[in-house]
Amino acid sequence: MDVLLGLQWGDEGKGKIVDVLAPDYELVARFQGGPNAGHTLEFDGIKHVLHQIPSGIFRSQILNIIGNGVVLDPIVLQKEIGGLAKFSIDYRKNLLISKKATIIIPTHKLLDAALEQSKGEKKIGSTLKGIGPTYQDKIGRLALRVGDILSPDFKEKYQALVEKHKTTLSFYNHPLDQLEEMEVQFFEAIEFFKTLNLIDSEYVVNQALAAEKKILAEGAQGSLLDIDFGSYPFVTSSSTMTAGACTGLGVAPSRIGEVFGIFKAYCTRVGSGPFPTELFDQTGEEMRKEGNEFGSTTGRPRRCGWLDLPALKYSIMINGVTQLFMMKADVLNIFEEIEVCTHYELPNGEQIDQLTFEVSNMDVKPIYKKMKGWNCSLEDVRSYDEFPEELKAYVSYLESELNVPIKLVSVGPDRVQTILR
Repeated sequence: MDVLLGLQWGDEGKGKIVDVLAPDYELVARFQGGPNAGHTLEFDGIKHVLHQIPSGIFRSQILNIIGNGVVLDPIVLQKEIGGLAKFSIDYRKNLLISKKATIIIPTHKLLDAALEQSKGEKKIGSTLKGIGPTYQDKIGRLALRVGDILSPDFKEKYQALVEKHKTTLSFYNHPLDQLEEMEVQFFEAIEFFKTLNLIDSEYVVNQALAAEKKILAEGAQGSLLDIDFGSYPFVTSSSTMTAGACTGLGVAPSRIGEVFGIFKAYCTRVGSGPFPTELFDQTGEEMRKEGNEFGSTTGRPRRCGWLDLPALKYSIMINGVTQLFMMKADVLNIFEEIEVCTHYELPNGEQIDQLTFEVSNMDVKPIYKKMKGWNCSLEDVRSYDEFPEELKAYVSYLESELNVPIKLVSVGPDRVQTILR
């Protein structure tokens, strides 16, 4: 099983790459996260955003699995499947859902809003989709799972959890006036959910491995948002790294093959949290505009900055990355000069090139290497040989620093704008 991961703070372009790689695989599986993910695919003049469904769904020969590590919103899933209707996709055959995946219920979203509001200026920038509270219930052994919807006493189980949530919501004085309407939608979606292909996915995945079928595990969010290794507490609530693919699908570590790490040619971040190379000037604004850096799930403007090598090296190390894919190189077309952060300067003047515990908790100054930009369009480029020399130099420099081959460079949103090296 190969694993595909984002190496930064999410939004690296995973959806596009799964779509490009998908023809080589017979099964694509999501292993963590929930509807906070937004994987954008563009092909044949169509742009489509997937939130919970694996990005292999547009290819009829591929089986798509939502694994046990995912938290699922039935309402979002029903809408998402409705959006696939125009593509004539046989989702009842091609989409399988783990009975052990956890369900987001309406009060999880209310809890998310209440908890985020209570933090005031210390907000973490939650997408308010109910994901954090759902994972809390999972760890607290209170949550409802997909298999529970088939149980005759599902409504009683649901009500018992809602009552627990209401106690917390009353503590925060959070209004419940939306709940009734949300519940109507929720139970409609649950009835639809029962018609889908609900399975013990760990058996399906391991049987596919035993039959030597090719599987691609698709991560959501980015490695620097990992619950353990990200910029805590400004992180997501799940394991976004290679190890999470094992627990989120029920696969032994020995079955992991290639680990594809995706990164942007620069950095972005949505929500709060440390971001050493963030640009607050005109350059950052130009980067945001050129890259159309607005969240595919939230629509929020993304914070932008130059590439951060210490952070990237850290992600490569903890994930065991074997191949790198560089995305959105075309966004840097407009710059005559490009900068890359090679070290951090601590408040005491010491320079380090590691993402230590302290870096997340103090103001560090990025130390930059300047490079000549290519300052031209890459729109019609279809091979590495056609790259301007400055872009080739940028790719070679990064490869030498990161010690992992950059096998693919994306120069635009369409499938055809993906250059294999």
